Amino acid sequence: MKNCIVAQSGGPTVAINASLAGVIKGVTDSGCFDTIYGSVNGILGILDNHILNLTETIHSPELLEQLIHTPAMYLGSCRFKLPNYRDDDSSYSFIFKQFERMNIGAFFYIGGNDSMDTVLKLSEYGAQIGSPVRIIGIPKTIDNDLMVTDHTPGFGSAAKYIASSILEIAHDTFIYAVKSVTIVEIMGRDAGWLTAASALARNEYNSAPHLIYLPETSFDKDEFLSDVRELLKKQDNVIVAVSEGIHDSTGNYVSCGESIADTFGHSQLSGVGKAMEYLIKDNINVKVRSVEVNVLQRCAAHMASATDLAEAFASGQKAVSLAEEEITAAMVTMKRTSNQPYTIEYDYAKINGIANEAKSVPREWINERGNDVLQPLIDYLYPLIQGEPEIQYKNGLPSYLDVSHLITKKW
Repeated sequence: MKNCIVAQSGGPTVAINASLAGVIKGVTDSGCFDTIYGSVNGILGILDNHILNLTETIHSPELLEQLIHTPAMYLGSCRFKLPNYRDDDSSYSFIFKQFERMNIGAFFYIGGNDSMDTVLKLSEYGAQIGSPVRIIGIPKTIDNDLMVTDHTPGFGSAAKYIASSILEIAHDTFIYAVKSVTIVEIMGRDAGWLTAASALARNEYNSAPHLIYLPETSFDKDEFLSDVRELLKKQDNVIVAVSEGIHDSTGNYVSCGESIADTFGHSQLSGVGKAMEYLIKDNINVKVRSVEVNVLQRCAAHMASATDLAEAFASGQKAVSLAEEEITAAMVTMKRTSNQPYTIEYDYAKINGIANEAKSVPREWINERGNDVLQPLIDYLYPLIQGEPEIQYKNGLPSYLDVSHLITKKW
């Protein structure tokens, strides 16, 4: 039988290891594959020959279950952009020689937009040389911006964490009978799905966040100050949720410093929360602070959505079944078939309609002024944050899988 290999790439999520566990389970149950290998640090592991034998490493149901609930990426990650193989195919030639050496029949890549770019390039090169290796993308990203699929594994857990954190921040803020503004900066360079999830914090007694700003609309400083002033006339505390990638009408990012680009050409943004804090300080005489959630929203396994983990696991299993059906150059997708009760179906789409594209929050799900979200978006979000997984604890802390193979020894 053929073997297979899996890798993880891009930014981590709470659910990406659940997808890896789904792949391992799918291969274990498969009659088509023997050994499953793991490439450490994404595609770089294949290029550097840093490979784990996952059949031996994750060898019991107990370890598989622990993997599901372990945050970030068991196999590590990278942000490595493959060159155009038409300009330089040396990396591609080496990768496919590695596949041949290890008797690989399928390669599974778990990741977001940039990872799907890698799936696309490897698929095109494989087709050009007539390789039989099936190449399947498995979606993940807290940004929820992959095309075609209803949503992405990893998003639901991050959304649950954001909504919970906003509710907790509201409780903390409301104890003081003084005028205050709290700015909460949330990840989201090009799409505001995660920031929109902050609206789920609202309940029968809490209306925070009182303002929500997404990259899908232009940010107007004067309108923002006007909105804050009006709210402060009616209440003591104003809580604002803002995406890191908001911009003005000319496309310039609202930030505290110059942005730099990563290897994929994406802007690395700096301090929109702090910029808005200074804007309030300079124009409104009120107590103000900014909170940058940062990596907490993508690594908080203790606040995972059980729905998210289950869907991530099933996505990994689906990828293996697609490879068994000899499908390649594709990504696993989810299609929502009902909202109440919430149901989805797993399918696939060709990768050339997904890679290097981004799905935005529909404009009709944002209010006209661009400072809040509407009910259809709330209805879309709620099912994704449901359920609480059972976490195992040791010495009072969550018990996660050992990832010492990722730690570089300096001594």
